[in-house]
Amino acid sequence: MASIGLKTKDETRHTFQGQDLSIQLNHQGSRDYTKVSFPIKYGLFSRLETREYIFEFNLNHEIRHAKSKKRTWLDPSEWLKRTMGNDWVYYSTGGYSGVYEALGEYYLPNLMYPTNSLLGGTPFKKNDINTIVNNWHHIISQVSDTDMPDPFSQWVSAIQQQTPEGLQTKARSLFDISGSRVTVMPPDARHVDYNIIPLNISDGCLYKCRFCKVKNKKKFAVRSRQDIHGQINRLKQLYGKDMINFNALFLGEHDALNSPCDVILQAVQDAYEAFGFHASYMRNHYLFMFGCVDSLLNADPILFEMLKHLPFQTFINIGLESYDQATLDLLGKPITTRKVGQAFEKIQFINDTVPNLEITCNFVMDETLPASHTAALMTLIRDKVHRTKPKGAVYLSPLTFGTPSRQVLYDFYKLKSLSRFPTFLYLIQRL
Repeated sequence: MASIGLKTKDETRHTFQGQDLSIQLNHQGSRDYTKVSFPIKYGLFSRLETREYIFEFNLNHEIRHAKSKKRTWLDPSEWLKRTMGNDWVYYSTGGYSGVYEALGEYYLPNLMYPTNSLLGGTPFKKNDINTIVNNWHHIISQVSDTDMPDPFSQWVSAIQQQTPEGLQTKARSLFDISGSRVTVMPPDARHVDYNIIPLNISDGCLYKCRFCKVKNKKKFAVRSRQDIHGQINRLKQLYGKDMINFNALFLGEHDALNSPCDVILQAVQDAYEAFGFHASYMRNHYLFMFGCVDSLLNADPILFEMLKHLPFQTFINIGLESYDQATLDLLGKPITTRKVGQAFEKIQFINDTVPNLEITCNFVMDETLPASHTAALMTLIRDKVHRTKPKGAVYLSPLTFGTPSRQVLYDFYKLKSLSRFPTFLYLIQRL
């Protein structure tokens, strides 16, 4: 009997073909996160295909991708993805080139909740998509496991036991481990299709900016070693057999960079060992965290030196927001343009000298901001830089949620064409 437990890289794929369905166990997807203009799936998973639908499941038998085969489906290259936070995301092509120019990826995540996206439509209002989101479990419950070899009948039974209610409970368990939901993921998490394991080493942030819609009001505080160790153990148990499909760690919450150097490094080392990243099916390892202007300026230089020796490609995202004092004051961000400029210079130095570390930064966009905001931004990302930089992506984050603006999108493309840095829109996405 073939194993239906943890799938290793040495196991072969097993296929069952019935009259109305087919099943593939141990399907080996891509081992590398790649930027391509055609559908690609990552990791080890299993697939159920009926006359009308395709469903894919992780190694815990939980649904993770789905699409319809009906002619009314929006596009055969588009699909639904269920996240660890139990959200559904609809990945659309958006015309490929336009999406890639804006986001740096070929597929556009369309979300079920309000966000700051300037692109995309309203796919969750479509009947075909809503049918899957609301009825996927009912559909797979109709699959009969009779007349199948044991490995396939046992697998069908296992996926049918993973109910929507059970998956929602598991999502709440994920939030409970760290004490809150990840309300915003770093924009650089796009490099791993947002497949991150969240580990909170701190709470809150240094600034309580008026404009921010995604951070909490907690006072910044570093978590204890005991708390971090407890999170690691619980996360390992929660992700279970599917842990082998992960190779990316997110250190939270909103300003992990402000934590002491030894806390950061110890958490990364402990997580790497406990999560078995060295044995991940996915190649390479990724580390993500947020920081602010002061945490970057005050960071121990030893941290960046030590990051050179970690088995990770590290991305640290810094919220600069503006290089214009009037805009900073309007946003309620309690820093000066002098500090913003110093932080930007430090970002360039680190990006030029540490090969496996990239520090990216965010600036806001909105039609209501002072004209001086855009002029000052161009000073940083064009006038002060004399050549095109391959590292140090600049993310522009629209301030308005739920009301896409053609003017702001036009302004973005104009800024992108003038910037000497890789420049993209920042799509606010939660875990």
